[in-house]
Amino acid sequence: MAIQYRTAAELAAGIEAGVRSGRLAPGSRLPTVRALAEQYELAPGTVAAAFRTLRERGIVETAGRRGTVVRARPPVGARSTSPAPTPAGVRDLTRGIPDPALLPPLPAVPAAGSGGGSAGGSGRLEPRTYGSAAIDPGLLELARHRLVADGVPADAIVLTSSALDAIERLLTGAVVPGDLIAVEDPGWGNLFDLIAALGLVPEAVAVDDDGPVPDDVARAVRRGARALVLTSRAQNPTGAAVSSERAATLAALLPADVLVIEDDHAAEVAGLALGAVCATRHRLVPDGPWAFVRSVSKPYGPDLRLAVVAADAATVDRVESRQRLGPGWVSGILQGLVVALWSDPGVDAQLTAATVAYAARRGALIDALAAHGVTAYGRTGVNVWVPVRDETATVVALREAGWAVVPGARFRIRSGPAIRITVSQFDPTEAPDLATAVAAAVLPTSARRGRGATYAV
Repeated sequence: MAIQYRTAAELAAGIEAGVRSGRLAPGSRLPTVRALAEQYELAPGTVAAAFRTLRERGIVETAGRRGTVVRARPPVGARSTSPAPTPAGVRDLTRGIPDPALLPPLPAVPAAGSGGGSAGGSGRLEPRTYGSAAIDPGLLELARHRLVADGVPADAIVLTSSALDAIERLLTGAVVPGDLIAVEDPGWGNLFDLIAALGLVPEAVAVDDDGPVPDDVARAVRRGARALVLTSRAQNPTGAAVSSERAATLAALLPADVLVIEDDHAAEVAGLALGAVCATRHRLVPDGPWAFVRSVSKPYGPDLRLAVVAADAATVDRVESRQRLGPGWVSGILQGLVVALWSDPGVDAQLTAATVAYAARRGALIDALAAHGVTAYGRTGVNVWVPVRDETATVVALREAGWAVVPGARFRIRSGPAIRITVSQFDPTEAPDLATAVAAAVLPTSARRGRGATYAV
């Protein structure tokens, strides 16, 4: 029996079910409004309303001449989310993750301070129970010390389970569906997905080596952006890092009622001093909303699902209030592990070595590309961003040459085409071969003349 939809809600639910089952794969093009209206004998306005609901939920998006398509990562549970395996003989440089060999080993038993759930002085974990302090006192003291040393106001602090978890809680406490959110472009694909899932509207802000471009931020504010989300250092995918001068400029641009969220996910392995927008913001607008997020996953290990959020008192209170209705607190065992890592001088030395290694890997590739006349970006972090003319053709050509990289579409809204190359597990001795392959894929034949050649995107 053929399915018959009678309302916009039923049609939207049917399309969502197709996405969830995998029948409608990411990138699938949906029929036009007119075609669906004729197929199900619905009014065109009913189909348009169903599409609007799906867009607001982040399941589909409008893709220009392609019409309405399923988003690359819709917020519904598809049957299979595992990435396709890299073919044998192809070097995988697609995963933007830290090098496991550079992560410090975790201590066997948390050696935290005196809070509920910590080991205390006995070396034995004490049970944490309901009503215990949400933040271990030892962790709170260390977090404040580390943030203040970087110029971040740290009077009010809350913990979340990750940077993205923090951003979600911060946004849901401050904005409503339909609000404009200023985001970096190119920027973090997971953030784009989160904004779509929350029913928010991304307002693209251009990025240069020093972070979000002030003129674009000012334009976003004029258009009514209710929040700005930016990356302090190791921006994904470009490697941009906000300078102290840029931070002061951005803080002065933002109206008192616009929330600014800074994501400092790389922190200890960033390799550059922090330029904190929130420091100037707090000084200029003492009561204005701001939040600074620092997770421990990138420097210390992805399994450590903990982020420290410093913010104005009202913002912290909103996050804490929502947490009490959900998980309640971040595991005291995790907190104890972080305290142990933060208190170990040997771990600090390991992170310094990791910072040096990441810089050497980025530098080797960027220099090798420059020798071929190929421009690339990567001041900090584990990725190198290479503007190209045709993402698909470049990715295919590199795969045929034995290199797997990521097309930039995942990280773009309006910015130009590019590819992202992750160098976290890259051997600098591989740089000449990879640079030669990239040059062959992106440069016209007449430009392949080594140093001095140019390539304008």
